[in-house]
Amino acid sequence: MQAVDIIIRNGWLLTMAPDSRVIKKGAVAVRGDSIVAAGPQDVLGARYKPWKTIDACGGIIMPGLVNVHTHAAMTCFRGLADDLPLMTWLNEYIFPAEAKLTSDAVYQGALLACAEMILSGTTTFCDMYLFEDSVARAAKEAGMRAVVGEVLYDFPSPNYGPMEEGLKYTEALIDRWRDDPLINIAVEPHSAYLCSPDLLKRVKAIADRNGVPVVIHLSESEKEVDQIREKYGKTPVEHLAEIGFLNPGVIAAHCVALSKNDIRLLREFGVKVAHNPESNMKLASGISPVPELLKHGITVGIGTDGCASNNNLDLLQEMDTAAKLHKVNRLDPTVMDAPTVVRMATFDGARVLGLQDLIGSLEPGKKADIIVIDTRQPHLTPMYDVYSHLVYAVSGHDVVTSIVNGKVLMENRVLTTLDQDAVIESVNRIAERVVSKI
Repeated sequence: MQAVDIIIRNGWLLTMAPDSRVIKKGAVAVRGDSIVAAGPQDVLGARYKPWKTIDACGGIIMPGLVNVHTHAAMTCFRGLADDLPLMTWLNEYIFPAEAKLTSDAVYQGALLACAEMILSGTTTFCDMYLFEDSVARAAKEAGMRAVVGEVLYDFPSPNYGPMEEGLKYTEALIDRWRDDPLINIAVEPHSAYLCSPDLLKRVKAIADRNGVPVVIHLSESEKEVDQIREKYGKTPVEHLAEIGFLNPGVIAAHCVALSKNDIRLLREFGVKVAHNPESNMKLASGISPVPELLKHGITVGIGTDGCASNNNLDLLQEMDTAAKLHKVNRLDPTVMDAPTVVRMATFDGARVLGLQDLIGSLEPGKKADIIVIDTRQPHLTPMYDVYSHLVYAVSGHDVVTSIVNGKVLMENRVLTTLDQDAVIESVNRIAERVVSKI
């Protein structure tokens, strides 16, 4: 028998591989940071001898969830400014609060976000915020996989000051975290309405030179579209296409207010989309035409956005919302079926981030990013269909085990890399300071 570090067994195995099927009594074998095998537990049990065995107890064994767009440290602002329009929310509350941020506050807020995500089954996240080296350090400490990038815009930042320094900060991030097994860097201009064409072109040059992705908020609301059309005579998507910004390395967050030509351009340039349904609902930004994007072959993943506009990081809850929102919007119960939504939160999420060769499915050779869901619950009984349960019944509280890169980050609902109570206490102290300054 071959020695392995971990075998997870006795569960419904959902590999999310292209030709996958659900295996009722499945198992996954892990050696080091990678998956050795995934399949029927009797086959793996006869072939591999583990150092550690995790019993799924008849639950679901599946790839870790991929949150393709968030602002992790905004856990510090959870519930700070609710029930407001997007631009009022940003300009009168969030930007002033962020102006007082420090590197340590971002670090502590990101640790809290990591704890929340691990506890609810997310193993990889894509982050855009300030002091992003602190977010990278927090993710690394927590053991999570992350794509992070410093937000760039034309006006001075509380972190790096003038825009020129922001470009230098971004290149330093790329150099500092190059070849890290868990942390990847992206170049992240905020949006077309806060970034000049010159800045966007310089951003793209940095990304192209270093072979890293670009993350940008795009067409988040009709107001944004009107603003860009008034300034440039084009929609935000058309504007970015005209200046040569769009390519397959671009991750466009939101994409709510899109024309038919916008969708054509996104497909033509291979742009990936991060769908954030709950944030878009809460800010009344609108509904992204995701079924239409998928119909045109555009890769779409699911994100939570930040806790100031959601107000949680539970991607399983986001999956439920994504499915139901589009059904009621189209008055069609067949759109956004459960398997499609699960794929968006796993393999397609990995594709959005350019990590599909590493994560997103449980296949030999891929990194061991795995979660286990406990289905021995009244609200999960009986279970006729695994995909249906994941989208319409499971919540983040049902995740009992989270593994990233072969390392157990949570077992039996207990975090192994973070002190949950200490992290919560730190962010509560930050919240007291935030309230005193606004």
